Amino acid sequence: MKFSRIMKERIKRVKILFKELGYRVYDGDQSEDTYSAGIDDKQGFQSGFFIDNDSRFLELAFTFSFSIKLGAFIQQKLEDLLKICYEYGCYLNIFKNRDEIAVSVFSKLYFAGLNYYALRNTLEDFRLCIEALKELFDIKST
Repeated sequence: MKFSRIMKERIKRVKILFKELGYRVYDGDQSEDTYSAGIDDKQGFQSGFFIDNDSRFLELAFTFSFSIKLGAFIQQKLEDLLKICYEYGCYLNIFKNRDEIAVSVFSKLYFAGLNYYALRNTLEDFRLCIEALKELFDIKST
């Protein structure tokens, strides 16, 4: 795939900022007008990010997967889930198929305001949101 000059610059800029913040960028994948990759750090936090050529935002993503048998549990926690996401400036998507329920949490950062401090602060809120959701779902970190 061949990206536009601005898309290449966005990818380069994002990778540099993540590296400066102590994250490793891995498994980059590009298709048509989209670039996605994973990030992790020394504390064990892992997440993903997306850059879409038609969007003006860097998008961070984290997904929780649950057995379909936990549908009632997820439904019971839905109001708290929404409150936590709202508190940290995140939004979510819930996907259900016959085998699992996936709860994906997202945060966006406008490219025009993308700098070290903005990404650091957005990542901090994103991570706090994920930790609060882990607590809500009673997920123990290993």
